[in-house]
Amino acid sequence: MTSLTAFKHKNFTFFVIARFLATVALQIQGVAVGWQIYQYTGNPLDLGLIGLAQFLPFALLILIAGHYADQWNRRSIMLSCFFVELMCGLSLLFFALEGLTSVIPVFAVMALYGAARAFMMPASQAILVNLVPNESLANAVAINSSLYHIAVIAAPPLGGFLYLFGTQIVYSVVTVLLCFAVLLMLPIRVKFETKKHEPLSLNGLFEGIRFVRSRPIIFGALSLDLLAVLFGGATALLPAYANDVLHVDSVGLGLLRGAPALGATVTAIILSVFPITHRVGLWMFAGVLIFGVATVVFGVSECFELSLIALFLVGAGDMVSVYIRHILVQLETPDEIRGRVSAVNSVFIGASNELGEFESGITAALFGIVPAVIVGGSLTIGVTLICMWAFPILRKMNRFPKVEI
Repeated sequence: MTSLTAFKHKNFTFFVIARFLATVALQIQGVAVGWQIYQYTGNPLDLGLIGLAQFLPFALLILIAGHYADQWNRRSIMLSCFFVELMCGLSLLFFALEGLTSVIPVFAVMALYGAARAFMMPASQAILVNLVPNESLANAVAINSSLYHIAVIAAPPLGGFLYLFGTQIVYSVVTVLLCFAVLLMLPIRVKFETKKHEPLSLNGLFEGIRFVRSRPIIFGALSLDLLAVLFGGATALLPAYANDVLHVDSVGLGLLRGAPALGATVTAIILSVFPITHRVGLWMFAGVLIFGVATVVFGVSECFELSLIALFLVGAGDMVSVYIRHILVQLETPDEIRGRVSAVNSVFIGASNELGEFESGITAALFGIVPAVIVGGSLTIGVTLICMWAFPILRKMNRFPKVEI
């Protein structure tokens, strides 16, 4: 089958299965940690602190990680990250077996996971070109993206179901999946060439930032994502919403966690058949506006089915923005700085997601769960309108820029 030609390459096959298993494990873990913490403390601020614990080491290390993704073997970096994530899973399993007496150790594990994620993101975004020949790259990207979204859709409901049998079972499954991910990375051999290992320096670290800043369209797209999604972190409060507003169990939480991914996946399939070719800038702003409006609808909903639909639209709107931003970044980035530019992109993604979760936790602790989500969605809409005014070059962009080879 021509649609699966990338699987002819052993290195890619091992990698994509390892990443799929790791993604399933971490999605299950995300459901379990959020539900466990909220059941233990009942404080929505702690849900925000989960995001902050992951973001702080991520923000401190991501530029360094981007440097090493351009300088060192990306397979070795990813193998090390999978191993650290395995240690995190084992730690959570140990806490579950011993009985949770404080949330501090869990936050510490999440911080370690955030550090591993910092090194994982630039390497994983840049490694595909090292695993398959150029003629199979598009197919490899499509398969990798499809399996990722399948994992993000299916794993949260599975995590919620497993939680019914106890935290020990959940974290045991997480540990086994991550163990297989590590083993699958071992036989991979990557041909990675670099002209010369550059020493770690401030000049090298900020190369990606300088490149992004020199491209107004890319800078505008990343800024829009950062500012808009920063206020729309409703997903961080899902354990509290599931328990206090919608009155569902951990299985319901898993379905809520999977709904945005389902919306994103359906949208990705539609975009693969009907790609955006005109009014690119306006489509990007429209996607973020849908994200904000759907967040407000979720905030006011007390119906489980309506909440699922709203979260589906949250994922759909976000995917339009991600789709356009990813193409813009890939079209204008030379391979020799791809890791560092991916690191900058990861900073914006991490800041908007994890800091957005922290912002939502603080707002919920101060004003309540429902007002936090409604205000966050409203601010997302407002910020999007401001960005439409502040970045006219992005608003007026009709087509994607031509690739310069």
